[in-house]
Formats: sequence, C-alpha cells, structure tokens
Amino acid sequence: MPELPEVETVMRGLRPSLEGRVLQKVVQRRDNLRFPLPEKFAERLTGRTIERLSRRAKYVLAYLDDGMVLFFHLGMSGRVTILPKGERPPFGTHDHIIFETDHGDEIRYCDPRRFGMMDLVSEKDLGEHKAFKELGPEPLGNEFNGPAFFERIKNKKTNIKATILDQRVVAGIGNIYACEALHLSHLSPQRLAMTLNQEEADLLALTIREVLNRAIEAGGSSLRDYVQAS
Repeated sequence: MPELPEVETVMRGLRPSLEGRVLQKVVQRRDNLRFPLPEKFAERLTGRTIERLSRRAKYVLAYLDDGMVLFFHLGMSGRVTILPKGERPPFGTHDHIIFETDHGDEIRYCDPRRFGMMDLVSEKDLGEHKAFKELGPEPLGNEFNGPAFFERIKNKKTNIKATILDQRVVAGIGNIYACEALHLSHLSPQRLAMTLNQEEADLLALTIREVLNRAIEAGGSSLRDYVQAS
C-alpha cells in the first residue's frame, strides 16, 4: 500500500496540472470504489476550480472554489496518470474516474482492486470526517518532535513498531518506513513503546522525519502498483 512519501510524490506531481485549473469534464464510470461515491459526484465537480492541493496522512486533498474538498486514497492498487492534451488512448477497464481540465490535461484514476476511495466534504467539516478525525500529527509537520512523540508513546503497552504504525499516534507511516526508521535508530521493533526514554524517542522522531524526507526526494520507495503523476 502506498505510504506517505508515495502519496506526497503523487500530490506534488499533480500540482502543475490541477492547481488553479477548472475541471471542465468529469467522467464517472462506476458508482463506487471501496465505498460508494458521493451522490451526483461528477456533476458536483464539473466546472469547479481546484485552488490548491495538499496531503494529509495517506490522502491527497483538492480544495475547490466552492468550499468543498475532494480527497482520495490510493488503496492497494490505485494509480493516477496524467495525459497531456492530444494524448487520449481508450479508457482501460479499471479507469474509473477521469478528470479533464481547461488546460487540456486528462487525469485518470485507475484502480484494479478498487480498495481506494474518493469523497467530497466541506472544508469546515474536514477535520470531523471519519477519515481524518482521529489522525495523529504529520511526521513532517511542526507538531511532531521528540518531546511530543514521547508524550504520545510513554504509556503505550504495544511494541514500538505497532505504535508508530498506529495512525492515531503519527499519521502516514507504513511498514516500510517504520522498519527502516527503527533499524537506523537501533531499536527492536518488538520493544514495548512505553520503555523508550526521552533520548530514544527524540532520536526515533528525528529518524522518522529523515527517512520520510529521503524517500520523498527519491520519489517514494514502494512504487509498484501505481505510477507517479508526471
């Protein structure tokens, strides 16, 4: 499953084609992915301008000019492909959602296993949506640091790997980067989180940030079932 660096890479790749662009046409080829798509999904998106893109945990968010936010999760096999103006091969069997911008780019969301999802929510209600309500801090944000991390784990009776995979503790980390960060911090993944001292928590928090930043610079490390936006 794509982890934070892969999702960040896709989001950054989409920015040149989507930010400031009008969704001139939206094609919805099925009513559901992992969950049902919102009612009148394509109709509500057509004609809207995407003001900016961002990422939260493993979700890409598109802020629209009507105060709504379109967000999606790639799931196990979701892919986002950008086709420049003039390139229009036939839709594939698993091309479920297609966005065409006023600039002429076409963005296709393909998902053979359909474990991904898309939804629309008002920006003011975004934090209360079930996808985001219980998420922990962003590991690349200012709220994530050694002392804050230590406070979150000091009473955890689960092992440290399971703890940092818990999206309520820190958002966006998956198996690959959890293992790498623990290895570089010389910490056993089986060690109970509550046994780490402040110095060890400081080191692990710093290492998590460094591992994720390196992976983003490399374009993500688990790119197998989806392609980068380009």
